[in-house]
Parts: sequence; structure tokens; C-alpha cells
Amino acid sequence: MKTKYIPLLLSGLLLITAASCKKDLTDTNIDPNNSQNAQPEFLLTAAIKNTSDTYWGTTNNMNSSLLFVQHWAKIQYTDPDRYIFSNTAFQDLWTTGYRQGIVNLNQLIKLADAQGNTNYKGVALVLRSWIFALETDAYGDVPYSQAGDITQFLTPKYDAQRDVYLGILSDLKAAQASLDPAGKAISGDVIYANSIANWKKFANSLRLRIALRIADREPALAKQVIADIQAEGGTYISSNAENAQLNYKASPNQNPISNLFDTRDDYRVSKTIVDQLTALNDPRLPVYASKAVKTQLYTGIPNGLLTGDAAALGLTSTSKPGAYFIAPTAPAVIISYAEILFDRAEAAARGFTGENAAALYSQAVEASLLQYGIPATDIATYKARADVQYDASNYKKSIGNQKWIALFGQGLEAFAEWRRLDYPILTPPVAGALNGKIPVRFIYPGNEQSLNPDGYKAAVAHQGTDALTTKLWFDVN
Repeated sequence: MKTKYIPLLLSGLLLITAASCKKDLTDTNIDPNNSQNAQPEFLLTAAIKNTSDTYWGTTNNMNSSLLFVQHWAKIQYTDPDRYIFSNTAFQDLWTTGYRQGIVNLNQLIKLADAQGNTNYKGVALVLRSWIFALETDAYGDVPYSQAGDITQFLTPKYDAQRDVYLGILSDLKAAQASLDPAGKAISGDVIYANSIANWKKFANSLRLRIALRIADREPALAKQVIADIQAEGGTYISSNAENAQLNYKASPNQNPISNLFDTRDDYRVSKTIVDQLTALNDPRLPVYASKAVKTQLYTGIPNGLLTGDAAALGLTSTSKPGAYFIAPTAPAVIISYAEILFDRAEAAARGFTGENAAALYSQAVEASLLQYGIPATDIATYKARADVQYDASNYKKSIGNQKWIALFGQGLEAFAEWRRLDYPILTPPVAGALNGKIPVRFIYPGNEQSLNPDGYKAAVAHQGTDALTTKLWFDVN
């Protein structure tokens, strides 16, 4: 696809600028020579690109969630790997998600209604649901029902996490009904090149993800969501070619990880995952990690080291992330075929469907390996290992361990699933700042206490202390 992101983003940002101003100020600063109406394709591209950059970028991925799940570790400036954060450290996901994601998509929905284009509306609902899920997965209670409309709700209330998830499920069902491959065309879609059939699969795949997110709290409801998808004749992402992902291009539209490694050298692959991949003789090891320059060995570093101890390991004696992940064109994966197969396996194991959990688990492992171009002979050898095969007596362990490997690089999703499935069992860093604990949420952005004090206080009163160690509603055990 030959979409040029930058011009589309600049056009989409016009709306963001306007939305950040009060109405009277906006009315007195209208330029009669410029259009005041954002175009739907620009809004769509901007929402996808801005959110993907944030989801895959430094603050929410490399400098937090990838460290928490011990995919990556820090070899320089190690405070984040020791869980030492300021109250502004988690601002980016909130700010970008709401101001550049939800606001744009709410406007796109209005334009879609005005133009009678239900496909734009359906796509916007899917993307908005993904963003709301990122927010609530990370923070817990967040603005949902009043979010993204400052003309009516300058200080939106924080909805309980349960209500956010149920709202997302309702929105995704509405999206599925809105999306019609025979309907009006859309443009600006840099995920599926305007294929509505694929967006329908994406919508159902997110419904499945969220159904399992609530399954420990609301098993009957989760089961009904999956039954509804089946009753509708709905399908899920069904191949790696259908993965929901943003395929980056050369600079300036390069992958955020590539952009960082152009100028910095702060990160290494965690010893935890290198040791696990080595123990399993996992053929994804050379994809996930590069050999250390000096030793030509795969050498991860322990998480949470003091700065001096990390530096002593040596930049040239430790493994950077693999070339696949730091390439300019590496994709930002939102949801993959492998994840959906793992989810279907879990749904079967929970008794939500009549599918074969073991068979789906095996297909999920294979799909992850194929995603990275692993040869068929290596896949067969790997799947034959006793320590890789499905254990029906503990589906959470089997799925949790392999899903953790498959989600390498997808820090926020890996963080959510590690909390939900409780596998793998991770050891907190010795020099960590949380008294032997690993974070289980993001803290709210510090400026929420001054910008929206009533909403913030109500959320803390309902959910618990605004701390990294406060467990969220979905995180039962």
C-alpha cells in the first residue's frame, strides 16, 4: 500500500488542535482560507498511526510493560527496570489515547453518520474499542462513557473497569453490525487497505480477547459473548496474513523501536526470556535476540539491576533485540492469528465452546513460529517436545507460557495476559523498588489530580490506592 502517513497525519491533527480549544476561542480564530472540516480518511489514518506509535513506542512498551513481563531489560538508566517512576511517567498512553485517538474517532463516527457510511463508523468503533481496552487494561477505572467530548464533559467521570469492558463489548457488537463489505467504500485504512471483510474479523477477534479478559469475573457473560459471535456466523482472524498490524515504512514513518535504536543503546533482551527460549531450544531465539557482539552468544541480562551492575555486563557482551524488531519496517502488531488461536484454545478449555483445546493450542504455537518464518521441520521438532505440548490439567500454564513467548514485543498485551493467566511465574528483581513485587498496573498521569480531581478521587476510592501494586478488577488471583 502506498499511503503516505505524514500528510494524512497533519490533516488529521487539525481536529486535535481544534478540540483542545474552548468554543469561544475557536470561533474567534477561524481562518476563512482553510477548511474547518476534517476528512474521514485523514482522521482514520491519524488515529491508527498515533495510537500504534504510542502502543509500540518507548513509554508504554520499551520503558515499562516489556520490562514488567521480562521480555526486555535495561542496561543503562535502569530506574524503570527497578520500578522507579515519576507521576508523569505514564502520561503518554493516556494523552495520546484520548486526545489523538478517541477524539478523532468520535469525530469520525459523527462524520460517518452524517455521510451515511456505516463502514467508517464500524471501523472507528473497532479502533476506539481497542484504545479503550489499552487504557483500562493499564490503569483500571478510566473515562469511557463521557470520554472525548470536552464540549459536554470537560472533566469526564471515570467508569469502573467492569463497565468499560462491557461497554467495549457492546461497541464491538455494534461495529460488527455496521461493517458491510457490500457497503460504501472507505479510505485512509493503513491496517487492512480498506478491506471491510478483514475489519469484521478484527472486530470479532477483539470481542474474543475482551470476553476472556472478563472470564474469571464474569464467566457466564464471557461465554455468551462467544456464543453470540458463533450465532452471528462471525469469523476471526484466520491466518498470519490477516494479522491486525501497522506495517511501518522507511523514515520518517519507521517503527518506533527502530527510531530509538538509531540514537540510543539502553535496552537488551531479558535473561528471563533468553533462558526460557534456550531451555526449549526455541527457534524464535535468533529472531527475538541478537548475538552479543563480543562473544557471539545469546546473552540476556537480569531485570532490575542497579545502574553500575548493569553497565558492568558490557554493551558488547549482551544481546540487543533481534534485527527483526529493530528494522524500520517492523510491524506494530495489534492482534495476531496466534493470539486468536490461543484464545480459542482457552475458550474451549473453559467449556465456553465445543472446540478442541489441545488442537487449537498446537495450531497457535505453529502460527507464532510461522509468523517469524520458522521452517516446517523446525516447527515439527519444537511441537514434539514434551515441555511444549498442551497440558489439559493446567491450561493456564500451557497457554500462559507459550502466549508470553508469542507476544514478545507486544508489551501492553503481554502485560495484561500475564496478569490474567498468572503464567509464566516471574521472579521480581532483587534491586526492585516494590518490596519483592512486580507492577500490576500503570499509575494515573499526575496532572489528572489537578485537571480532573473529582474523577481521579472517585476512581481511587473505588479501585484502591493509585499505586503500581494495586490489582485491577480483571486480575483476580
